[in-house]
Formats: sequence, structure tokens, C-alpha cells
Amino acid sequence: MDHPSQPFARTVPVLDRYDLVVCGGGPSGIPAALAAARAGLKVLLVEQTGQLGGVGTSAGVSHLLGGRLPDNSGWCVAGIFKEIVEGLAARGGAIDPRTIRGERFSPFGWTGKVSSITYGVPFDPIAMAAYLDEWMLEAGVDVLYFTAFVDVERDAAGRRVERVVLFNKSGLHAYACAAVVDATGDADVAARAGCPVVKGRPEDGLMTPATLMFHVDRVDQDALAGEIYRTGSNRFRELIAHLRSLGEWEFSYEIFITVQLHEKGTLMVNTTRICDVDGTDGRSLSRGMMQGRREVQRLFGLMRKHFPGFADARIKLVAPVLGVRETRRIVGTYVYSVADVLAARDFEDTIGFSGYPWDLPDPKRPSHQPLHERKVGLPRPATPIPYRVLVPRGIENVICPGRAISVERDVLGPLREMGPCYAMGHAAGLASVPVAREGVAYAKVNVEDLKARLRADGAAVDAPIHDPGIGLVATAV
Repeated sequence: MDHPSQPFARTVPVLDRYDLVVCGGGPSGIPAALAAARAGLKVLLVEQTGQLGGVGTSAGVSHLLGGRLPDNSGWCVAGIFKEIVEGLAARGGAIDPRTIRGERFSPFGWTGKVSSITYGVPFDPIAMAAYLDEWMLEAGVDVLYFTAFVDVERDAAGRRVERVVLFNKSGLHAYACAAVVDATGDADVAARAGCPVVKGRPEDGLMTPATLMFHVDRVDQDALAGEIYRTGSNRFRELIAHLRSLGEWEFSYEIFITVQLHEKGTLMVNTTRICDVDGTDGRSLSRGMMQGRREVQRLFGLMRKHFPGFADARIKLVAPVLGVRETRRIVGTYVYSVADVLAARDFEDTIGFSGYPWDLPDPKRPSHQPLHERKVGLPRPATPIPYRVLVPRGIENVICPGRAISVERDVLGPLREMGPCYAMGHAAGLASVPVAREGVAYAKVNVEDLKARLRADGAAVDAPIHDPGIGLVATAV
């Protein structure tokens, strides 16, 4: 729908200059800022909420996925991701996935011995947010919370971003910069810089459902596990079908998903699926939040009444931010295709891997995965990520790690998770060094030099990094 518009003119003060501005403090922005600052760049990290961690903290998706091989034998994502996981686990704020046992039904998603969900990293979002603050302070990254990205100002040729315009309680203001990491997840910077983007399914633009996460505690997890082992139903499809027949279950989704977090009895409920949410539209997000909160209350009532182990549970957290799985994707000079994934194509510019499977629910049938229904499997346990999919067309000094990368829509399934986003962000931060210091375009970065720097940082670049003595055999019970 077209809306009437009128010019808005304002003199915006330029407050400072940075080598690199990172927009978005989530799983791709965190490592980008850290890697660049460690390499000596002057870095500003801009985050619209009051904490770092992105969906993992603010949206309550407190389970880092895609960073381990499905049999738990090694790291698909290492480097900064591994440093943060190990450090937070040592403090008791996360579970180191190497300590998780393989079970028929693991409480970390109630999946089996070989599962990318079982060997994620469950964590305490409060501990994570505080821990990430420490990392930024130690690295010397300047952080602006409660700050929204507004727009960019390009040079006369239109090829480079010279300033980013922001808004917070100080008003509208700008920062000059040599390079920008667009870690918004929505390609906000790239889109406003005029780069080509796409959104949703090719046939109708629809996007996969969103989720409003909530955490519950005081769960009798033994009772829950006992029922799952007794029935063999880890998603409670039969109980939900029964409740639907009684008129009690009115939701569009047909499965119940919980994940134990950093301590037994505290679970993340990843069950709501809110259709027709556009994460780039303010009204749509607002409607989604209201629908999500309404459904959380109704769902929790059914959980306490009907689901084993939840009778005495209480809601510990309802996320203040909606969990959005998909919005814009940049169109780069290369678009990573499903055919590439199925052909197990290797790339000379691989900068990381994902250990996660296809996962992009149908926009209108939220409990259905189209590629699963077609029985399309991944050909290998770790999917490579080529550097070139991070680079948008049309602008030289903006890079887009995270779920906004240049891929066919279904390829978001394995690559949109937080683990691989850390890998992409780490690469984007290091790639920013020659862009900021030498004026190189991101598309012209020497990838062999970039990969060498990633290896020196302990990242998994050439293959997943295996852990001797750890894996399916060692952990199975």
C-alpha cells in the first residue's frame, strides 16, 4: 500500500568517527565487533534493546544451535563462539555441549543421540547478557544501547556509506565510518543503502512463522521425561489432537516443544507459532507480540492442566521481543542454492560451517517442514558457508552476516541459527580490517588472508574441529 509522504529535513550532528560501525548486537554482531576491535579497529556497536545477545537473550531463544556436529564429536563453529561458550559454562551460566550425554530422549529438546538440537548450548540469558558486557568492555568496543539504526548517508558516487544515522534518547545523530557490518538480521542497512533484497517465498512473499518464547521453572522434569519415555511421544501430538477434539486446543500448531536450559526444571517453551508476521513492519510486529502474549497465557493454562510435570510450574520469563526467523535477504553476486547444498558443493571461500538441519516451517502450516515432508536430507553433517554470500551488491563497504545472507530461502534453514551466525560475524569482523584501513571493498577482500586470520583465532574454517574422545560413542547411555 502506498502512503502519502512529505519531505522531512533535519540537520543531524555527526558526533564521532569510527573505523567500523556494527548495527545489531546479536549472534553475528557480537563476534564482528569483538574480532574487529581485537584487530585494532575503533568500533561502535549499536543495539536497539538494552542488552547484547540478540534473540538468545532478548527473544528468549536461550539455546545456541548449529555450533556442534550432530553426533557431538566436534565444533562446527569455534573461535569466538567457542570462547564465549566455554567461559559462560565455566561460570555456571551455560551447559558446555561436550558434557551432554546422548540419550533416547535428551531433555535438551527431547531428541535423540544424534541430533543437532540435543547438542546445542542451553544458557541463562541474564548471565549471558552480563557476560557479553564484560567482553565488550575488555575489547574496547563502544556500545550504544536503546539505539535504533535509521538510515545511511552515501558518498557522491553512491558506492560507499560515509555516515550512519541513529536515534536514541539523545535524538537523531550520525557517526562517520569507514565500514559497516549490517548485523540487524533484516538487512536494514543494506536495504536503506539501496542494495537489492528479497523477502519471503518467491511465489507470494510469505515468511515462516514467528515465535514468542517463554521460560518456565519449578517443572517436575522427571515426570515429564517419564511420560515421554512411556509413550515415545516427544512432541505430544496425540495429546494435542485429543485436546483439539475437545475444543481446548485452538492453536494452528500441532506440536509441543520444550528445552531444558542451564538448570534442571527450568525449560524454554518453543511452541507458539504466529503466522503472517512481517519482521520489517512495525504494525505487524506489534500485532504479533499481542497475539503471542495472549497465546502464551492460554498455552500455559493448558500445560498446567494437561501436560505432565507442569502442574506446579510458573512462568519465569515471557520474552519482550518476538522471535523472527526470516525477513529480508540480500542479493549478492552469488546466491547459495538448495542444489549447491544437496550436491555437497565445496567453496574456496568457505569461512565457517553449520551443524544444523533444514528448519524453515511452512508459513501457513507452522508444524510442517516442507523439505522434511519431501524427505530431503542433508548430504553431510556440516554445511559450509562461503564468504561471498555475506556481501551485498551495490555498496562497497557494507557486509551482512547472519540470516540476511544471499541464499535461496530454504538454505536459511541450516544457516540462520545462532552458531553459524557467530561464524559469519567473526569473518565479517576480520574482513572489515582491510576495508576500514585500506579502503578495499568487501567483495575484493583477500579471502585466503581472511581465512588465515580466522584460523589464527581458532575458528573452524577448513573442517569442523573434532574433540578427541567426545561424541556419540563416548556419551551414549
